[in-house]
Amino acid sequence: MTACAPTDALRQEPVKASTSTGRSDVQEFLQMYNEIDQRLFTVSSQANWLAVTDVNEEHTGGRIGADRALGAFRGSRYVIDKAKTFLDSRDGISDTDFRQLDNVLLAAAESPGTIPDVVAARIESEARLAAAMDSFEFCLERRQEKCTKPVTPNAIDEELLKSSDLDERRRYWETSKQSGPALKRGLAQLRDLRNRVAGELGYSSYFHLQVAGYGMTVAEMMQLMDKTVEDLTPLYEQLHLWTRRKLAERYKQAAPAKRIPAHWVANRWAQSFPGLAQGAENDEAFRNKQPEWIVKQAERFYTSMGMPALPKSFWERSDLYQPDPKLKRHKNAHASAWHIDRDKDVRSLMNIIPNASWFETAHHELGHVYYFMAYSNPKVPPVLREGANRAFHEAIGDLIGAAARQEPYLRAMNLAPAGKTDPIQKLLAEALDNAIIFMPFAAGTMTHFEHDLYEKKLPVDRFNQRWWDYVGRYQGVEPPAARGEEFCDACTKTHIIDDAAQYYDYAMASLIRYQMHDHIARKILKQDPRDCNYFGDKETGKWLWEILSLGSTRDWRQVMKEKTGEDLGSRAMVAYFQPLMDFLVKENGGQSASWR
Repeated sequence: MTACAPTDALRQEPVKASTSTGRSDVQEFLQMYNEIDQRLFTVSSQANWLAVTDVNEEHTGGRIGADRALGAFRGSRYVIDKAKTFLDSRDGISDTDFRQLDNVLLAAAESPGTIPDVVAARIESEARLAAAMDSFEFCLERRQEKCTKPVTPNAIDEELLKSSDLDERRRYWETSKQSGPALKRGLAQLRDLRNRVAGELGYSSYFHLQVAGYGMTVAEMMQLMDKTVEDLTPLYEQLHLWTRRKLAERYKQAAPAKRIPAHWVANRWAQSFPGLAQGAENDEAFRNKQPEWIVKQAERFYTSMGMPALPKSFWERSDLYQPDPKLKRHKNAHASAWHIDRDKDVRSLMNIIPNASWFETAHHELGHVYYFMAYSNPKVPPVLREGANRAFHEAIGDLIGAAARQEPYLRAMNLAPAGKTDPIQKLLAEALDNAIIFMPFAAGTMTHFEHDLYEKKLPVDRFNQRWWDYVGRYQGVEPPAARGEEFCDACTKTHIIDDAAQYYDYAMASLIRYQMHDHIARKILKQDPRDCNYFGDKETGKWLWEILSLGSTRDWRQVMKEKTGEDLGSRAMVAYFQPLMDFLVKENGGQSASWR
């Protein structure tokens, strides 16, 4: 079969509705596709849920089988030929039907039936590599090849956040990178399989296929990411210089002249610089709370804005808390939300403990769940039950996660830090922990590494060098000692394995989040964006629900422009942090802040 061309251009030019007689054929095909796909998707989701909440060989095998069945249908010659024929003619296709057909072809490109052996190999490789990652045992001490001191990811994070002993910090940081070598060869093989799959329907790489979901070319996406980094670089450099000095004071060392040693930072990938702003720590407010209270309060946030309560099945089927270590059950450590059947079965996977970080994370993950609930309505066909684009999902989670940190909300819930909070310190904490520090990692390091991994087919013997080249260039961070190609520090980031070639989603989500927040605060609440409270505001809930309930039935650019009054960009984000920029320039004494 002749490979069909990528649909980037088509997605940018929605088809106008017409009254051609071919429309009934299109609708008949789409009805069939939606019914079958929804059933197979449900089976696959259930199998994947088991595979990440109880990692064992049986569940990994179940995931492989279910994913193969879903892939075989989505990528069947019949589906590809029908969808391509309808899209090629474009006659009599409504905008909604067109968008469905486009999504059908994008899904087909993930598992084209013209190369079933390659698709099967890719599915098995993904499942086994994810299982190896999820079940990996991090070990602080070994004796005669046996681990005598295992350590959890949560414990590693806790040590990096609180320890001031640089030797101990380095030991924990290096332990956090132990999974990389075990995953490196598997990633190289999986990259080749993903590229072969994407190439079958005309995409230059798997990265290109993922970018096409935005209706953008690879060049357009990279230009947007580079522009975002450029816009935020002045503030990032000021934060970087300030951080170098603060960390040097903490560890009683000379301040680094250029790059920050990675083990000095309280995040394993230096995607945030937490724990540095005065009064930013707020874990004490949650000390007497139960894990269940954390997620219940997150639900109350949404219902206070007029949204429905979570279904009973959410509480029955979710996996929200740390497993009992006596049960020896391994589960994925990364918080996530799941739409099992593209209808009523919504769930979340978390490992909640009572602290400020999990309080925010619970609000974030329920943002995804409420998005699922909103677009699971008769006006949105199952194949369009997703975010306006992938970044919109993260943006909604980030938006509410950030709202959960706003002091007026915390005060109302008796969770605010004791005493008066300095507004600059609040901005500093947000920039360091959640926003500005994250952007060079997301739009810079991760996006460029995965671009090279897939688009440039980066050789496996250059994985670690390229990773640290980008970490140094975009983040101004370096490893505590040389890291050779026996390591794969990129592989320790879960998204590289199981959410591939999509990390720019998070950078775009940050832009969307600050733009939406600016509109809500200024236009709806009439409050300062840096000190406002969504809780209990029904107008804010209505505005959000109108966006969520659309799913992907509308072009995301149009939705963004209509709901916020401007195209996507960094203006709102830069404006939000302008008082912090002014403070840092003065605090840093006008000194050159660049590490380059």
